[in-house]
Amino acid sequence: MSGDNIRNLILILGDQLSPEMSSLAQASSDDVVLMCEVMEEAEYVRHHPKKIAFLFSAMRHFAEDLRARGLTVRYVHLEDESNSGSFGGEVGRAVSDLRPDRVIVTEPGEFRVLEMMDGWQRAFNVPVEIRDDMRFLCSRSEFAAFAGGRRQLRMETFYRDMRVKTGLLMEGDTPAGGRWNFDADNRKPATLDLFSQPRKGFKPDTITKDVLELVGRRFGAHFGRLEGFDFAVSRAQAETLRDRFMVDHLARFGERQDAMLSGDPVLSHSLLSFYLNAGLLDPLDLCRRAEAVYLAGDAPLNAVEGFIRQIIGWREYIRGVYWLKMPDYREMNFLEADRALPDFYWTAETRMACLRQVITETRDNAYAHHIQRLMITGNFAMLAGVRPIEIHQWYLEVYADAYEWVELPNVIGMSQFADGGFLGSKPYAAGGNYINRMSDYCEGCAYDVRKKTGKDACPFNALYWDFLDRNADKLKGNHRLGPVYAAWARMSPEKKRETRQSAQTFLAELDALPKTY
Repeated sequence: MSGDNIRNLILILGDQLSPEMSSLAQASSDDVVLMCEVMEEAEYVRHHPKKIAFLFSAMRHFAEDLRARGLTVRYVHLEDESNSGSFGGEVGRAVSDLRPDRVIVTEPGEFRVLEMMDGWQRAFNVPVEIRDDMRFLCSRSEFAAFAGGRRQLRMETFYRDMRVKTGLLMEGDTPAGGRWNFDADNRKPATLDLFSQPRKGFKPDTITKDVLELVGRRFGAHFGRLEGFDFAVSRAQAETLRDRFMVDHLARFGERQDAMLSGDPVLSHSLLSFYLNAGLLDPLDLCRRAEAVYLAGDAPLNAVEGFIRQIIGWREYIRGVYWLKMPDYREMNFLEADRALPDFYWTAETRMACLRQVITETRDNAYAHHIQRLMITGNFAMLAGVRPIEIHQWYLEVYADAYEWVELPNVIGMSQFADGGFLGSKPYAAGGNYINRMSDYCEGCAYDVRKKTGKDACPFNALYWDFLDRNADKLKGNHRLGPVYAAWARMSPEKKRETRQSAQTFLAELDALPKTY
């Protein structure tokens, strides 16, 4: 197409794979859609190979969908000879080649990308229009107004506002079932009858096979296994998985959503976050479909409410916190943690069965559900005093649904309490008893979860109390931790000494392990 005919150059990012993107509104045959696979994004952290393969294949399929709609797509493959390797380079090259009247893009999900875009108008001497991302139900400005001058934010208040705004699970002005939140009903422990129906994926087509060959060749040294890739890579495939979840798993999602079983890493979780965060599924549509299942009597309220809360409550809330607090949020370290991330987060070579299990599943699947992330890998990192920015980067690299806007607040605020309580009301710290109650991981572990101290005791037990003791100056005033500190105060001096010594011995051994990553 001649540059003389170009009205708009529309940039679509790899997590904006929706025909409803604001950047595509009023798009016509006079426009060119730019999509690009760039090394800068593929390697700014060492993403899991399955994540890279998923996004590249989904991008290529989406480009074909746009062409089928009659739009012109300028698609830059990773190994194209002229590929500059960056978003800015490709936008600049397209502007030079096509001479559009303006560049249009939907706001990105990450602060660093927005910073790039803010300089494009001056750099390329063309108007750049950055539109709101209408996939989210609460805009950045609306969330800022909600936050106001509050020193602390709590998701529950925000979530209730979102329920009223959307009308989801509402009976007039009151919540369905007379309660806003059924989380208390959704914390039952693991039992062996929880095993879920096998999940069906998709056999790679020609496009995906080409991507898998590319990713294996270029990114095979990254943490994670590419073998067994069966992700949905198109909107139609993602919708198939959505419909299967609604029929086969939603009803069982609720009461044991915090449970963990070594023989089933998925249980009744939806596995839809990959597609939701990349744009292949619409969040409000997903919630309305779940509500319809409840209204039809095919799933209990606690399951449906818990599922909807994750999307219109927590997901929207987390995004709001991210944009409200960036860029400083990334560097927060309220507890002054300063230990390097242990190598076993990359190798899974540890005697702790729970960590070995979750890290192995993460390596194989580019996925772990929220309690595995929060109460196993995240809990250990916080108890051990790992630098928050290191565990943040690990999460960003290893999970296929991780983008900084959703991952960073979950880690800095929720998992590591590194923001000092702005996002969460207390540290999510737990000893071995919680893990034993909620999983089968402790069976056959080299450590004994029933032992509190000593060489063979579960490390989580002593680390839990040591964490509270060494951070007492910062945490003792937290009203939710009052009973815990009272229990620590009642312990005998000898028991306290044994606990601290057991923790310090373990941490010294941890620090002595070789560092190769």
